[in-house]
Amino acid sequence: MAGTTKLTNSEIAVFCEQLAYTMGAGISLEEGLLVIGEGLEHAEGFRITMELADAVGAGGTFAAALRASGKFPHYMAQMVEIGETSGRLEQVLSSLAAYYGRQEALARNIKSSVAYPLVMIVMMVAVVLVILTQVLPVFQEVFRGLGSEMSGFVQGLLQFGNAISRYTAVIIIAAAALAALFFILRTQKRGRDFLAAIRARLFKKTSAAVSSGRFASAMAMMLGSGMDVDEALSMAGELVEDKRSRRKIALMKQKMAKGMGFADATQEAGMFSGLYGKMISVGFKTGTLDSVMDRIAGRYEEEAARRMEAIVSALEPTLVAVLSIIVGMILLAVMLPLLGVMSAIG
Repeated sequence: MAGTTKLTNSEIAVFCEQLAYTMGAGISLEEGLLVIGEGLEHAEGFRITMELADAVGAGGTFAAALRASGKFPHYMAQMVEIGETSGRLEQVLSSLAAYYGRQEALARNIKSSVAYPLVMIVMMVAVVLVILTQVLPVFQEVFRGLGSEMSGFVQGLLQFGNAISRYTAVIIIAAAALAALFFILRTQKRGRDFLAAIRARLFKKTSAAVSSGRFASAMAMMLGSGMDVDEALSMAGELVEDKRSRRKIALMKQKMAKGMGFADATQEAGMFSGLYGKMISVGFKTGTLDSVMDRIAGRYEEEAARRMEAIVSALEPTLVAVLSIIVGMILLAVMLPLLGVMSAIG
């Protein structure tokens, strides 16, 4: 485990999986933590694990030790507390391992889908800037040597390039400030809510699929940990960060309080589609609601990944076409007058 402020989803998934495995083998919680700590090569991970083992060995609860460390999310500490109270800590840890593993996979898919378009955009901007700041001044000197002037369009682009060259330091500082602001927003709850609202506006269907998938995954974990539907729904309302999902959960709770079933409430609140509502109804009747929610979470994650791939597939040719048009317009605006001058001289 690394020494970041909060452990990553993948680190938490591995930690929970290892701890659940040791408990399943009949090893006590304290001994399991010691075994895991001895197998860690990273000094910070060893320190965290040893502190957890010491706290548990001193008679404290595992949930309290997780909170005191400051390295684990509130969600995990809450679920561990429920597991300790109900005597189902091993099952809770297994569910947490699956949950955080799923969240890591989802985040990785989103990042990989977004990375390529961003690289394309950066390359496109870089090519245009090189043309404006390096190529056009050369052509300007050529035109002057031939006793001619470039068109107004090209002169405007040249002035824009000169302005960029003149204020390069200011532009770099502004870009660095924007990048720093982005990372600061990601570290704060209000900032994450703000960024999530922007993503939801730009990619409505994809964001809705991601939010529904995370809700279904959380419900599957909590139901699998022995909680009933009402408790799981209340816990989900506290732990889900997306504001739209919170509103939907609150609406579900209101409808269920008036006597509506869980499956119908999910559809009425707009959390799931009609097909998933039927699956939930069947799972509720057969006592397999946790596994049904787990399958729904998987399907929503596949849908989110599919939509991101579709967006990327549409962006790739669009960005190439835009870059080609921009470069082509600039070159034509320069070359056509230059060819006219050369033919007149000839």
